[in-house]
Amino acid sequence: MGTHVIEAGFPVNSDAEFEAVRDIASATNATTCGLARVVDGDIEAALDSGVEMVHVFVSTSDVQIEDSMHATREQVVQNAVESVERVTDAGATCMFSPMDATRTDEQFLIDVIEAVTEAGTDWINIPDTCGVATPGRFRAMIEKVCDHTDARIDVHAHDDFGLATANAIAGIEAGADQAQVSVNSIGERAGNAAYEEFVMSVESLYQVDTGIDTTRITELSDIVEEKSGMETPGNKPVVGDNAFSHESGIHAAGVIENSDTFEPGVMTPEMVGAERKLVMGKHTGTHSVRERLHERGFDPTDEQVRAVTRRVKDYGAEKRRVTVSDLERFAEEADVERTPDKEEVRA
Repeated sequence: MGTHVIEAGFPVNSDAEFEAVRDIASATNATTCGLARVVDGDIEAALDSGVEMVHVFVSTSDVQIEDSMHATREQVVQNAVESVERVTDAGATCMFSPMDATRTDEQFLIDVIEAVTEAGTDWINIPDTCGVATPGRFRAMIEKVCDHTDARIDVHAHDDFGLATANAIAGIEAGADQAQVSVNSIGERAGNAAYEEFVMSVESLYQVDTGIDTTRITELSDIVEEKSGMETPGNKPVVGDNAFSHESGIHAAGVIENSDTFEPGVMTPEMVGAERKLVMGKHTGTHSVRERLHERGFDPTDEQVRAVTRRVKDYGAEKRRVTVSDLERFAEEADVERTPDKEEVRA
């Protein structure tokens, strides 16, 4: 699909994960990246897995330094610098993350960034590890980071308050070059910025060519849903079953006439490999029913359309899903005739 970087995993975590990262690195033309703490063993495992990029990270917020790492700020800076130097000396691309950056003392964050920049890191990733940033605050943070490094900037947002994609976009607006995203927003706790939301926002709202083959986004989402066992909500933006579905009579009538009336316009179902759907329920109107009846080979009168629509609304009001079979049954009960050519086909 043209994905630029695949952060394949944490090679030191287990033999199985090491092998998975190694297999991914050898099987794709995309840049592959392995995670590593600022620990020699982690870095060696990542390098041995064959990835082109090593992403080293260390906590920089006081609460994580003291209560998770049981270390000091001085040790954090020293370990960060030594790890960056280890990766760059090995000839790999280095990305460095000050973990929990959005809860880190601002001056200390700048001190760490300047230290790893001097050590030669290629990328600095700014993670909103606990999802507490807002777009305005995150934008200001990335602008300040850009003022203190000549490394390229990457952003990593979590969705604890539903702001991950918005924060990732705010980071790009502020000068970041790249965002870390995940398909269907799968990630720790409430997840990360969604691949599909971020790509389509950049493509459609900002009119920027990402290089991603967007027509395979729905296919990719379905694969991840199947393999992960994590069901994608129907109202998930871009890839949910309802993303391009219309039930309301006003909406359905509009999109039948012109899809731009009640869809973004700059993003169509075809752009992401999906299909537009007119679904039936208690809000369905006559335009939608007439369209669906014609699709099924019926030739209803206006009175018959109104009768079938009433049956659809009543059935949907009982919180039951109105299927195509239900629609055909309602049409037959209303004595709606089929068009001759459709009758011949059915015969």
